[in-house]
Amino acid sequence: MEKVIIIGAGPAGLTSAYELLRRAPEKYDVVILEGSSEIGGISRTVKYNGNRMDIGGHRFFSKDREVTAWWENIMPCQGHPSFDDIKLNITKKLSQNGPDPEKSDRVMLIRNRVSRIYYRHKFFDYPISMKPQTFKNMGFVSTVSSGLSYLKSCAVKKPEDSLENFYINRFGRVLYSMFFEGYTEKLWGRHPSEISADWGAQRVKGLSIRAVIKDMFSKIFGSGKNRKVETSLIEEFLYPKFGPGQLWEAVAEDICKFGGSIFRNAEVVKINNTKDKIDSVELSDGTVIEGDIFISSMPLKDLVAGMQSVPEKIGSIAAGLPYRDFVTVGLLVNRLNLKNETDIKTLGNIVPDCWIYVQDTGVKLGRIQIFNNWSPYMVEKPEETVWIGLEYFCNENDDFWKLSDDECISMAVNELISMGVISSREEILDSHRERVKKAYPAYFDTYSEIDTLIKYIDKFDNLYCVGRNGQHRYNNMDHSMVTAFEATKNIISGTVSKDNIWNVNTEKEYHEEKQKS
Repeated sequence: MEKVIIIGAGPAGLTSAYELLRRAPEKYDVVILEGSSEIGGISRTVKYNGNRMDIGGHRFFSKDREVTAWWENIMPCQGHPSFDDIKLNITKKLSQNGPDPEKSDRVMLIRNRVSRIYYRHKFFDYPISMKPQTFKNMGFVSTVSSGLSYLKSCAVKKPEDSLENFYINRFGRVLYSMFFEGYTEKLWGRHPSEISADWGAQRVKGLSIRAVIKDMFSKIFGSGKNRKVETSLIEEFLYPKFGPGQLWEAVAEDICKFGGSIFRNAEVVKINNTKDKIDSVELSDGTVIEGDIFISSMPLKDLVAGMQSVPEKIGSIAAGLPYRDFVTVGLLVNRLNLKNETDIKTLGNIVPDCWIYVQDTGVKLGRIQIFNNWSPYMVEKPEETVWIGLEYFCNENDDFWKLSDDECISMAVNELISMGVISSREEILDSHRERVKKAYPAYFDTYSEIDTLIKYIDKFDNLYCVGRNGQHRYNNMDHSMVTAFEATKNIISGTVSKDNIWNVNTEKEYHEEKQKS
């Protein structure tokens, strides 16, 4: 048997192990080395005092049918109403013979996709829609100026040599300034003019005012059949009963049942390599583990830093790859000071959003998750309390990162009060902070030279880089999984070229656009 060493127990690493053991169980001895004590990477779910936090927020939706089928094989789609649907008398199209979430835990829920922008104490659709309410919230002057600005962007295109120009070409300068500029700078800590347009191509692609208008008219005049829907416009998605970490923990259990091994707190710090082959890896405790094949989902920066005899130029590119780190503050509150003015029914009549994007630059807060709306089972008392996650973007060891738990939570509460989301500190029932290193691979600094780095990495015949950090690419969870699919297919078939692995999520159409049937 060939020994396969997989670095990282996030979606890409776990998918790689699962696929190798499923497709060729007699051929591979699979070992996963996870540097932390947790399973799932940024897709893990944190349990705290009876409530659960989704780190980052994960909608289970993909245009890739192989991914969707894979998810539902692990956790079948619900065939009976969930707790909130029963309480609110909501009817959904359920899966025939699917499990009952009130009786079974290993089940995917069907959830409404609601994400909005909170700007100047008003809600706007995310992405911006052409509804009358949008124009009312913007006001007459802003509406006219944004319309003229958009028309100008249609007539005069800017060179797409920055993320700023990418957005202006699709939305016009006024809408860009209102809804993209400040938020993007919060997210990356850099002005959009300093960020590669590749990030827009990665995450936005076909989304634009034109796409929004086209979708609006297709809903009004179209039959609904075979209508393409942008990801950000989809109306439903799947979600594990107890959050995304539940699915990846189930995958980890299956891997062990298949004969694979998973070692936690096994941090890889050194890669022992020759000119064109990886021989072994060394852990932080000095343990050396040999292997025949190596699949890495560890940050590309750290992978190269641990290798031997790396050319100076390659080492410099890898060392300069930037990341953005992430902090989530969980707050349990009696209620939110936000009125549900939609026609969507919710427990406690809270606002129906899964995510609320905070565009205001007067606060550091980037997004708010309302876990009740992702799944009522994420909250111990979903009818009586609201469990929210406040998402902050920062750099490891900056002033915000180094705040104590109490200081960070106090700041988060103050920002919520200033925004009018809650009324006072007395409404806070419980709180928790989570910090995540290297959550977002960034598209500036030496990123412009990443192709040179990839060419060097591909010289190692038995090394495969997968996943968001493994490829330094801001992939969604499904694309991280597809990189694993491609890597395992190459390993099993003996395919030498790795272009198919690196080319995942480089198509120019929006990456989660799906043909409805």
